Amino acid sequence: MSCTSVSSFTASLFVPSKSSSFSNHKRRFIQCSLGGAVVEPKALAEPLLLNAVRGQDVERPPVWLMRQAGRYMKADIFSLSFSYSNFNVCISFLHLKESYQIICEKYPSFRERSENVDLVVEISLQPWNVFKPDGVILFSDILTPLSGMNIPFDIIKGKGPVIFDPIATAADVDQVREFSPEGSVPYVGEALTILKKEVDNKAAVLGFVGAPFTLASYVVEGGSSKNFTKIKKLAFSQPKVLHSLLQKFATSMTKYIRYQADNGAQSVQIFDSWATELSPVDFEEFSLPYLKQIVDAVKQTHPDLPLILYASGSGGLLERLALTGVDVVSLDWTVDMAEGRKRLGHDIAVQGNVDPGVLFGSKDFITNRIHDTVTKAGKGKHILNLGHGIKVGTPEENVAHFFEVAKAIREPFESSFSVHILGYGASRKMEP
Repeated sequence: MSCTSVSSFTASLFVPSKSSSFSNHKRRFIQCSLGGAVVEPKALAEPLLLNAVRGQDVERPPVWLMRQAGRYMKADIFSLSFSYSNFNVCISFLHLKESYQIICEKYPSFRERSENVDLVVEISLQPWNVFKPDGVILFSDILTPLSGMNIPFDIIKGKGPVIFDPIATAADVDQVREFSPEGSVPYVGEALTILKKEVDNKAAVLGFVGAPFTLASYVVEGGSSKNFTKIKKLAFSQPKVLHSLLQKFATSMTKYIRYQADNGAQSVQIFDSWATELSPVDFEEFSLPYLKQIVDAVKQTHPDLPLILYASGSGGLLERLALTGVDVVSLDWTVDMAEGRKRLGHDIAVQGNVDPGVLFGSKDFITNRIHDTVTKAGKGKHILNLGHGIKVGTPEENVAHFFEVAKAIREPFESSFSVHILGYGASRKMEP
């Protein structure tokens, strides 16, 4: 066995030095080879995901999963370090990293986990260390900017977001400050900078923000909602008040996207989760103009930054989503991928759109759905993903299988050989 870098029997191995921490960057990544098979992706001039979005020829669709870092991850991550002598390779250190669930036990507050640089980096890198997705998304929340906008909130386990002083009047809107990322969320910039260095162009580092209407829905409703009565009452009875709030969010999210890009994000996804609660005509008034404003403004300063737009249940608004000017429209699973491609046209990239529930099925079922999605998406400008985030309770070995199948895809779904992956007891198809 030679030791040039991490052996092929592991997914990827993070090896901390004894004094390592995420904030001081004192970390080592070692890759070794057994029989010449190497799991660790090679650093590229540009990550596969960016090349795919820009319409370049790629060997396979890039793959990452929404909510790939988080609650479903139960397995601990093995980390090994190797010391080389003239005669052999010796294991000199074995470390068992904490799973996400153990981190949650130590730090039960979501905000504590998502506003601490070391924890944000560690959690963001967990799926990267295990599955090697083509996108590594920042562990955060779309509501993170609210405190910096003078909107107190918390995210409570079992309840979700809680806005302590919901907005209802023009006077309330006047109290909302425009967001200054540098002063309010410096930990986001620090975490993205570290992630960019650690991933080293072997995958794209992804940032994200909430869209104006979705953010407004949370702060007007006071949290999550089933009927969205309060935001619609405001929209239809006091539209000027809502437009004033939406404008503040549009200006602030433009700054936030630029800030993330300046600190390491290579693509940014905009979540307009609740825009699909609007009728098409109301979407054109209360969501579309602000999304387009954000995209236009960001493209003026960061023309090469790919912007992704996701709105769950967006089948009725698909053509309108494309009018925002984003580079990628992320489809949920209620839209047939082939039909979505046809409706959007091939000038815009698509992302998605396997039903997250598929990951509860058999491995053969998962494989078939992946191949069906990739076939319907056609060649080029496709990012393989779920149609929504990974569900709590999803078997982690099925997530591993999803990535294994996705990364083995070739035209037409060819792969080379298999090796055993430590920790999952299954064969991973390796890239040549």
